[in-house]
Amino acid sequence: MATRILSISGLRGVIGDGLDPIYVTEFAASLGTMFNGGKVVISNDGRCTAPILYHAAVAGLIATGCEVLDAGVATTPTCGVLVKHLGAAGGLQITASHNPIEWNGLKPFAPDGSVFNRELGQQLLAIFQEGEIAWKDWTQTGRVTPIESPAQPHIDRVLELVNTDTIRKKRFKVVLDCNHGSGGTCGPRLLEELGCEVITLGGTPDGRFEHIPEPVEKNLTQLCDVVVKEGADAGFAQDPDADRLAIVDNTGRYIGEELTLALAADHVLAHRKGPFVVNGSTSRITEDIATKHGCQFHRSFVGEAHVCAKMRAVRAELGGEGNGGVIEPKVGYVRDSLVSMAYVLDGLADRGSTLEAWADELPFYTIVKDKLTCPREAVDAACDALRDAFADARPIEGDGLRLDWNDRWVQVRASNTEPILRVIAEAPDTDDAKALCRSAMDIVRNTVAT
Repeated sequence: MATRILSISGLRGVIGDGLDPIYVTEFAASLGTMFNGGKVVISNDGRCTAPILYHAAVAGLIATGCEVLDAGVATTPTCGVLVKHLGAAGGLQITASHNPIEWNGLKPFAPDGSVFNRELGQQLLAIFQEGEIAWKDWTQTGRVTPIESPAQPHIDRVLELVNTDTIRKKRFKVVLDCNHGSGGTCGPRLLEELGCEVITLGGTPDGRFEHIPEPVEKNLTQLCDVVVKEGADAGFAQDPDADRLAIVDNTGRYIGEELTLALAADHVLAHRKGPFVVNGSTSRITEDIATKHGCQFHRSFVGEAHVCAKMRAVRAELGGEGNGGVIEPKVGYVRDSLVSMAYVLDGLADRGSTLEAWADELPFYTIVKDKLTCPREAVDAACDALRDAFADARPIEGDGLRLDWNDRWVQVRASNTEPILRVIAEAPDTDDAKALCRSAMDIVRNTVAT
């Protein structure tokens, strides 16, 4: 069976094992059909396999009459900004986000620069799966037009969100780990425009990752060390397509992805009151912060499209996911590491404190995440076993299973982007969180094994 995941959010797979040029061309041609031969922004996250998918996707788009607006290597949120900025019919980002180097994929964007919602995703899948592609004859084929300075509109929008003069006066020293992903095209530039002294790790966006691309603690030891060595005020780590951000404080302590959204929310909601939306796997810290600032708090299913849909429905001021993805509607309905960096620096400048002190002021929970390979057909049985084992918890269904107690929770759900089952637990005490996650993992393993 090919290692390939097709969903309403797009396509992701392993190069040479299901993600082949013919398949990609037909997927892109389906998108071109859906956009009726309009203008389509295309960009990639710098992975070494991007040329394969780029040429295959361009072939499908121009063969259905589209004008391809080529942004080259660019971040996922940059692609979304460009779609709206240029008045395109949509966009297509070539990326596998945090997946290992052998993976790649295609992520489509709607005309308003947002990720596809369920309705648009299902419309695209119907065209693709039913083969209803509107191929054009030679007189109606499209063309490719390069975009000049593709990152600048994105950077400009982010700068408008914060007090640039105050940040510049602080002259923050920041270590930025781009890990040879597309963040290198705009992350250092944004920080420099904010007056920071920037030390960049892996700034060449060639996809030659220096460490496993997911920005979790075990993969960011170099960043932590450099922050200490350089006496930096903060360390930031982007994933390959730069929609997620993890943070290291001024002591070299990894404070993680969960606190990225928490810090941004703590800063933004103090100045802009309004609804706040996170997904069902995000730390309870965010709910505490919303309560602190007197703001409505909402949870959605996991997945960027679900969070954005909920944000639109409640007219949220801010939203995001606990994987380091802040979603700022003023820039676009896309997770955005540039927004995250700008808000953290704006908050530091506003507070006049260190990142260590700010993080330590927030409510403390430990969130533990694990995963295991699990056939999708075994997920329901695993959820049933967990519900029986933790009968005293309040079950929340619809996105796998989340079990809630007064001060802790555990969730089990199938990944939207990988053939795995994710197990996430959170509690005020670190040992309790680890024990809860471990117990859930054991129950799932035993269920899958049988």
